[in-house]
Amino acid sequence: MVIDRTGLAEFLRRRRESLQPEDVGLPRGPRRRTTGLRREEVAALCHMSTDYYARLERERGPQPSGQMIASIAQGLHLSLDERDHLFRLAGQIPPPRGADNEHISPGLLRILDRLHDTPAEIVTELGETLRQTPLGVALTGDLTVYSGPARSLGYRWFTDPATRQLYAPADHPFLTRMFVSGLRGVATLRGPGSRAAHYADLLLAQSEEFRRVWNDHEVGIRPNEVKHFIHPELGALELTCQTLLDPNQPHFLIVYTAVPGSESYEKLQLLSVIGARALR
Repeated sequence: MVIDRTGLAEFLRRRRESLQPEDVGLPRGPRRRTTGLRREEVAALCHMSTDYYARLERERGPQPSGQMIASIAQGLHLSLDERDHLFRLAGQIPPPRGADNEHISPGLLRILDRLHDTPAEIVTELGETLRQTPLGVALTGDLTVYSGPARSLGYRWFTDPATRQLYAPADHPFLTRMFVSGLRGVATLRGPGSRAAHYADLLLAQSEEFRRVWNDHEVGIRPNEVKHFIHPELGALELTCQTLLDPNQPHFLIVYTAVPGSESYEKLQLLSVIGARALR
């Protein structure tokens, strides 16, 4: 496929100008005169240099890679149809849609961007964290840094002992059963060649505990509404977990709150002050 530099530049410019700072979780500021977002703001959202992004809008520079286009599509809060259009303009084949698609819908992103004072994250059906709020990072650490199968919380539960330190020991037996049940359900739903089936095969080979619970053939074990975390600085927190499912793809927005007036509520207020420094 051949890059359409003019079409790509015009599409990027139109999308940038149509977005307001509050649409992407940025402050507007008192002296703002720019129509839509500034180029440097879009570049930051897309995790690239301002110069690189500006050259695309000016019909210059090298042909962007698929990874770069995916980052731009996410940063500009594009829908799946808009994302695919952007890939074609850039001379790239759009990624396949389906269970493994990791492009977050604009609707979920808009909600997440407004949860400044709340721990929240967007995850896949395999427990792979795609995006977190700053307070979410302060609560659990940056869960987007993992790669390969380790991106899945359920996989790390059986392969990385440090993962369990974040959860109250009394909940460990239930969480073990829940992770195995969930992976079995997704692997059956997606089929033998799926990523879920691959993770199950890896865990069957690596973890005796996983094999034992897997052989119980439990399905349908749902997460408890209340979760008990053990924060390294603040200690025990009892948080209520609310989940919003994207209607078009298997992504979940998970929001953690505490009962007002409770000890956990006070700790969340403190966590918002401490921020991610508590886990550095």
